[in-house]
Amino acid sequence: MENKSEIVFVLKGLNETQMTRQIYFAFALIIYLFTIFVNLTLIVTIFLEKVLHEPMYIFLCNLCFNGIYGASSFYPKLLHDLLADAHVISYAGCITQIFVVYSYVFCEFTNLTVMAYDRYVAICKPLQYRSIMTAQKVGRLLLLTWSFSLFETAVGVALTGRLPLCGVHVDKLFCTNWAVVKLSCSDTTLNNVYGFLLTLSHLSQTALILLSYVHIVKASLRSRADRRKFTQTCLPHLITLANFTVSLVFDVMYSRYGGGGGGGLQALRNVLAAEFLVVPPLVNPIIYGMNLQQIRSRLAQTFSHKVHALR
Repeated sequence: MENKSEIVFVLKGLNETQMTRQIYFAFALIIYLFTIFVNLTLIVTIFLEKVLHEPMYIFLCNLCFNGIYGASSFYPKLLHDLLADAHVISYAGCITQIFVVYSYVFCEFTNLTVMAYDRYVAICKPLQYRSIMTAQKVGRLLLLTWSFSLFETAVGVALTGRLPLCGVHVDKLFCTNWAVVKLSCSDTTLNNVYGFLLTLSHLSQTALILLSYVHIVKASLRSRADRRKFTQTCLPHLITLANFTVSLVFDVMYSRYGGGGGGGLQALRNVLAAEFLVVPPLVNPIIYGMNLQQIRSRLAQTFSHKVHALR
């Protein structure tokens, strides 16, 4: 298969859901629209409330934007396939989906690392927080988050794009890098080495997050005010991190699950595969919206004004 522009991949993830696709379509559409709604609500709330123009909330905006970005790499194609007879995707479409999915994953993890650093400075060095987390530094951290994530993804996609393919069947709901690499009929050692380096890189980020929280926990034991700050701002971050990590573990479980099986087994594999694209973008803004008092207050005021305006 030399001319890759003519390659059309067959997505096999929906093969066993012939009788219930309309139900899945309605369910997926509701979740997608609600995901966009809760993330946009948080972004707009932070944008409109000047009191929330702080580094922590700016990074939270970036997290919400990335959630919409990641969800949009999955839901539109899924919704189309649920109503279509043929579940196919072009080579260019598959590579584009891979790029968006992986850049979403890398950006999510890098942004969570930056948020951990921000909380470390806020709690462990409160008197220096304003001088350290300046607007320029926040801008550089956001630039680093996206440029580093896009670079990591671009290298991986380039390594995959050079491989000749001997198959077109992808046993998933959507394209992933490893699913395409497995279809190659040439040596994939370079791809495996790069994957190992990426794993080391993100393990290093995990170590930085854990180290930050070791210092944060020690500092938060000093007073009741510090403990309150930890509960209000750090606990949502830890829940978000745990949620995203568990979702990625589910995807690894899917990759190791093996093929074959009936409809129930296929449905389970679909859930495991799509967990990291569905749960974090939906749950993250809800977690932060419920835990951060300033956001709750602003949302309450906004909806209260709308209710009065409708009367």
